[in-house]
Order: sequence, then structure tokens, then C-alpha cells
Amino acid sequence: MRKKVSPDEVIGRELARSLTILSVELNRQLGLLIHRSGTVETVIVGDHDRIVIPVLDRSRTGGGRLCGLRCVHTHFGTAGPDEEDIMDMVCLRLDLMSVLTLSSGQTELLHIAHVQPDSAKGWLLLEPVHPATPQFSCLALIETIEEQLARLQLLRKVDQGQERAILVSVSTGSRTETADSMLELAELARAAKVQAVERVIQHRSRVDPRFILGSGKLMEIMLMSISTGANLLIFDQELTPSQVRSITNRTDLRVIDRTQLILDIFASRALSREGRLQIEMAQLKYLLPFLASRDDSLSRLTGGIGARGPGETKLEIDRRRIKDRIARLADELKEVGSQRYHRRSRRRKHEVPVVSLVGYTNAGKSTLLNSLTGAHILAEDMLFATLDPTSRRFRLPGGTEAVLTDTVGFIRNLPAELLKAFASTLEELSEADLLLHVIDLANPAWQQQVEVVDSLLHELELEQIPCLRVYNKMDLLPEGLPLQANGGVYVSARDAASLAGLLMEIEKRLTIREGC
Repeated sequence: MRKKVSPDEVIGRELARSLTILSVELNRQLGLLIHRSGTVETVIVGDHDRIVIPVLDRSRTGGGRLCGLRCVHTHFGTAGPDEEDIMDMVCLRLDLMSVLTLSSGQTELLHIAHVQPDSAKGWLLLEPVHPATPQFSCLALIETIEEQLARLQLLRKVDQGQERAILVSVSTGSRTETADSMLELAELARAAKVQAVERVIQHRSRVDPRFILGSGKLMEIMLMSISTGANLLIFDQELTPSQVRSITNRTDLRVIDRTQLILDIFASRALSREGRLQIEMAQLKYLLPFLASRDDSLSRLTGGIGARGPGETKLEIDRRRIKDRIARLADELKEVGSQRYHRRSRRRKHEVPVVSLVGYTNAGKSTLLNSLTGAHILAEDMLFATLDPTSRRFRLPGGTEAVLTDTVGFIRNLPAELLKAFASTLEELSEADLLLHVIDLANPAWQQQVEVVDSLLHELELEQIPCLRVYNKMDLLPEGLPLQANGGVYVSARDAASLAGLLMEIEKRLTIREGC
């Protein structure tokens, strides 16, 4: 039978005395995790200087509430909760963090800290008391804290069912580039239908190898999550499996990085069979290294009659299944790629010139394709609104027909596995007679976006194909702004009248290429 204390007491007098005696005899810190009902759920045995709270059941926390457990542990000396105690209280959303100080083998005082959403620090340390003296109602205090949290989270009712995320960037480089990248991360979150409730940027001389950011900043983020009801952390940097494991073990929030966010967007937007195969392959390749972070204890071992030793672990089985699935996906993609090759061969046989749209995501490629061909492809002001490759015929001013193809948009730090997965789709670009590099001139960072696209075209070995720069969204520029003559064509993809010059330039470039 589990030991119980009164729900209105932080820790009973007798239990505090027993904890003190045992702690002194063992010369170790001892801790208790006590449920709101008063049941002692976990006993923690630490060393002389500290205790380590085990990973808690995530189902305890819901709706941004506290976890329903308070921690009471002994401490040799007269100091109350230290920085690590406060960090544990905030990150694990403990009801209370209490420290029993010990001196000369006797209990000195009970120090109590709790989350305080409306305070400057986000937490509060109460005046220490002796465990034998009458204490305030512990349950009433916790209920008051949760009422304050509930008042801060009234807006969540409007967004019920939507993910609420804190966007995090840890940078060692340029502040301007970091700010631009964070704005892009917010747009990616919007594309994934995630509400970004806060943005946090930390500039460091070097990235922390364990948590990527400092422990103080992590505690600050956790206080934000409690007050805003956030349930997700999205990092702008790519995280290693060990970093994801460290952060999730220290907090009760789900953690993803920029790569996983992009993969999730692609998975929700891909409509064609080929697109879905490509995304699934990229997701499995991304997931494979993270399997090592799963529990590999003896309880996961499997075996059978005649097996030598315990047999394969659950981890090994999962790895093998994923590798088998990746191999099957590769075979299916080869088949789809073969069909695409035959379609390209038919076009070459009829000598139909091919013009391919390339550019940064949300530069207006799909809108331009719709305007030039009369198609009705989905085009939204959103990153990666369309993913599946599309080909449509259009007529040039001289009467010649050409095929216009649209491919997936580029983005900075495009996941390598995603680029490999879309290799068969991007092969369309290598067959093009002309590339149209669509540039969002209304974006303040358009020059950096051009550099990203040029770099990826170089990586794909497409520099030998003629490329015409199409400066789009000129209708969004301030009136009277002079346009630089830098070898490109200025258009507004929504305005068909502005596309006459583009069509003439396309025809001119194709004629020159055919003459060669």
C-alpha cells in the first residue's frame, strides 16, 4: 500500500522526519513525488549533492496545466531550491518544488517554490517554514495557480484542435540572416497549420551540444509554454537524435526541427502517387537515425524456439522493416521514373520545346503557369502550396507550341534526403530547353533567395541550361521605384497584359537554342 499524506500538506510532519533520518543515514539526498491526492508515487534516491527526477508520464499534462505531482527532496545545508530544482519544476510542470534543508542531522526548514505566471521571473519562492508548523492549504495553492493559468489561456478555446508552437532559433552567425530565417520558419509553421504563439532567438558563441540552447533560455521557453498553452517546440536548426531526446526528456513538449516541419508539409500536400512515394521515402530516411533514441531494454527483446540468445531487439526489427520499406519504395519510384522517361521521349520525338519553372517557394511559379497556359493549378500565398510536378502546353507569339512544367519550389537548408527523394521529379529540369527562374521581387530577401536557387541549380548540375530570370510581383512594389536592367523580365503573374514581353523573350531564347 502506498504511503499517503494529507492533500492539504506539502509533506506531513512524520513523513518529513522519516525522510530526514533515512537521508542522513544514507548520506544521500532523497526525494518524493507526491500526487495531489496525497499518495507518494515515486521515491528518488540521489547522491549527496543532487537528485535526478525520472521521465514523467506525459499523459499527466494536458491543456497547459500542471502535471499533478509535487516534488519534496532533502538537501544538506541551509540553501533552498537551487537553479536545477527550479529548472525541473518549470520544465516538468511540477505543482510545487520543495526542499527540506538538513543541518547537524536535523530538519531545518521547508523551502517551497511554485510557478507564478504573473511574476517577473515566472516562479515564486515562499518564506521557509518548519515542517512541524501549520502550513497553508497545499491543494488550494495549486488550484489558485491553475486558475491563473486558465485565465491566461482563454484564447485557446478559439484555436481548439490546432497545434500551438514556440519557434526557436539558436544562432552563431549573422543576426540579420537569423531574423530572416525565423520569419521563414513562421511561414512554414503557417503552411503546416500550426499557430506560432511565441518566437525565441538566442545568439550564442557556440551551440550547446546537449540542449542546443542554454538551460536558462530553456526554462524561459517552458514558462512561455505554460502561460500560452504551447504544446510544440519547432527549432529552426536541424537537431540530432540525442538533442531531441535530451530536450524531450527535460520538458513535456514535443520537439521537431525545420527538416521535419518541411517533411510534414510535403506529406500533407503531395497528391500524386509519385509525390507520396517520394515523401514517404524521405520521411523514413529521416526517421531511421532517430530509432536509436528509443528504449532498448530487455523488455523489448524478442525470440523464439531454437533462437540463439534473446533474439532481435524491437529496435533492430523496426530498423529492418524501415530499410525493407525504403527498398520497396525505391523500386516503385524507378517504375514511375521509367514512365516519366517515356513521356519525355515522346515529347522529344515530336520536337516540342520544354520550358521549366524554377525558383524559391512562394515566388509565384504556379500563378505564372496558370496565366500562361490557362490552367487552374492551386496557387496560394503560402510556402509549398503546390508540390506535384505539372506540365501544360502553351502557345508562343509566333504560333509555336511549347510545354511549360512546374516543379517543387526551393528553400534554404532544403533537407538533403528530400532533394534525393525528388531526384526523379527534378530530372524534368535536365530535359528543359529553357529554365525560367521566377523571383519574388516583393520579398525583402529576394537577393538571398536567388543565391539559394542558383546554389541548388549548381548542385543539380543544371548550369549548362539557358536560364531567364523572371522578376515577379512588380505590382506589389512601391510606385516610382526604378527597375534595374539586369538581363531579366519584369512581370506580374496575375496580370496577363504584363506577360507579352516574357513570351517574346521565351520565343527568342528557344529560337537561338534551336539555331545552335
